[in-house]
Amino acid sequence: MGHGPSDVWAEGGAYERYMGRWSRRVAEVFVDRLGVPAGLRWLDVGCGTGALTAVVAARCRPRAVLGLDRSPGFLRAARDAAPAQARFAVADASALPVRDASFDTVVSGLALNFLEPPGTAVAEAARAVRPGGLVAAYVWDYAGGMALLRHFWAAAAAVDPAAAALDEGRRFALCRPGPLHALWTAAGLDEVTVAPVEVPTVFGGFEDLWEPFLSGQGPAPGYVATLTPAARDRLRTRLAATLPTGPDGSVSLTARAWTVRGVRP
Repeated sequence: MGHGPSDVWAEGGAYERYMGRWSRRVAEVFVDRLGVPAGLRWLDVGCGTGALTAVVAARCRPRAVLGLDRSPGFLRAARDAAPAQARFAVADASALPVRDASFDTVVSGLALNFLEPPGTAVAEAARAVRPGGLVAAYVWDYAGGMALLRHFWAAAAAVDPAAAALDEGRRFALCRPGPLHALWTAAGLDEVTVAPVEVPTVFGGFEDLWEPFLSGQGPAPGYVATLTPAARDRLRTRLAATLPTGPDGSVSLTARAWTVRGVRP
């Protein structure tokens, strides 16, 4: 858990091209399913570039929404893109700078696998929400349903067997229903449920898919950044050969995330 040596999270624009555009689609389904009323106080923990914060602000008519993240670079990108009622602050998820029971809903998008330790972060989220309030999150199904990363790591391991150890599907325990359910239950939350969300990830062509892997943002691009030019070319060639490519050159994949939610008693 936590950021590995090559997990770089600093540059908001690069992250947006790599994963932010897909995370926003999951965020829309996620908040619609929460089904909570307007006028609530929301907290977004590990908000990153603000994809989920912006969706909450746009779709949920919140009284207030606060996004917290430990990366000042991500928060600069979040502030630039966010609606007026969203506020942001640098903070550590394991020690939230908020009062007990001061929010109606606490959410987190694609951050749990990077919060150290995750149990403390969920307990802090449960502390921050009022009794009867929701704590909810989603993570990529790194182990199975996040097709972009499955194809990437399969190609990487084929040309460099050592790459297998860096695969998020192996590194991150919190990408399956069982561990997510257990994490929420351990934080004392009730009515815990886990459910999948699938969104299409369609790339205009191979370059649209490959270029974000050169950005250095996140585990897979961080791995690419360590390669020699020759090794990078071998990986690129292998990946291009294994992707499902349409007649027009487009690449149509599916991304699955797991959502988890629970109620503070």
